Amino acid sequence: MEIDVISLFEPECGDREIELACAVLQSAHWGDGPMLESFEQAFAGWVGRKHAVAVGSGTLGTWIALRALGIGPGDEVICSSHAWHQVAQAITLTGATPVFADINYWTGSLSPEKAALKISPRTRAILAGNTNGHPADWAPLRALADAHGLKLIEDSSEALGSRYKGQTVGTFGDVSVFDFSAPSALCTGEGGMLVTDDDDLVHELRYLRQRRIADRSSVSVGSRVPLQAGMSELTAALGLAQLAGLDERLAERKQVVAWYQEHMQSFEGVKPPYISEDVDEVHWMLYVVHLGKRFSGSARAQMIDDLLSCGIEAVAYSHPLHQQFFYMNSGDAIGRQRGQLLRDTDRISDRALALPLHTQLDEIQVKYIVTTLKDTATNVGAGAAIYL
Repeated sequence: MEIDVISLFEPECGDREIELACAVLQSAHWGDGPMLESFEQAFAGWVGRKHAVAVGSGTLGTWIALRALGIGPGDEVICSSHAWHQVAQAITLTGATPVFADINYWTGSLSPEKAALKISPRTRAILAGNTNGHPADWAPLRALADAHGLKLIEDSSEALGSRYKGQTVGTFGDVSVFDFSAPSALCTGEGGMLVTDDDDLVHELRYLRQRRIADRSSVSVGSRVPLQAGMSELTAALGLAQLAGLDERLAERKQVVAWYQEHMQSFEGVKPPYISEDVDEVHWMLYVVHLGKRFSGSARAQMIDDLLSCGIEAVAYSHPLHQQFFYMNSGDAIGRQRGQLLRDTDRISDRALALPLHTQLDEIQVKYIVTTLKDTATNVGAGAAIYL
């Protein structure tokens, strides 16, 4: 008999989404039109940046940003291999080389100190992310980038509304990238956004994004070939509707997190999410717990199967890029041996477990998730110290 499953993520759709989507379907503009422009302007205002450029996905947006910054073959970009959305793969797509640096074990974000060790004469940029919603350590990352004349790209594909030292995520990079696929709190199915304050850069971002209707009379592409990576009017309509309710949705998600935190208090052997002292507010993408040191990747996989059999969807938070076949077998041996250079990334990749987080959850369900997690952790062999 099939059982109901508490899903990892459920998008929220209301009258506003239906109304705006229907307005597009009944209009003559399904591609490039007023919804797109309205969404870009509204999102730029919400984040606090001058410009926003809507794109097909966070990965495409990062690719466009790298190209607009003149980064390509022969260049290196320092990044983390630990993330949910693998936007760092855009570095490879441009022909540049991703250079993986280790993370801060507690925050999961790129470590400025470890990134500094990877800088070479070929380094052109640093790509750092707000991992699962927790802001990276932006002050030292900016200082590092400025000291070496590097561009700083902010990956906010997992973060909406989190704040670091009084600033909202998305305001720290020379250009910042958002992604609106599940499980983002602003979900349009697919899509993303680039934001920047640079008046010159935004023109290049828009040019590289797509060749628009107004450009079709031109027979010259110029020296840079644009992509077909824009956002449709229908997607923009969903984005605009989702943005209008985003603050309320984020508040509701914080209540779900509060229920998790309350019921996690008596849970030994599993560490709830950590928040560093420089962070004002975190809006988690998913509720990610860290398993004790005696857990292995295979033990976590068994826990995921046990949770699913009890009607709870859970997943491994990250499958680091440096452990994946392409990077382990690349010509310059980007990945190399597991654990040799990225110790904290390897440690957390086996122990980070993502649990459901969305506005459809109630306290009874959250209590059930935590109780079931405790039972399966005990069955698999928990009880280890978690801070080692």
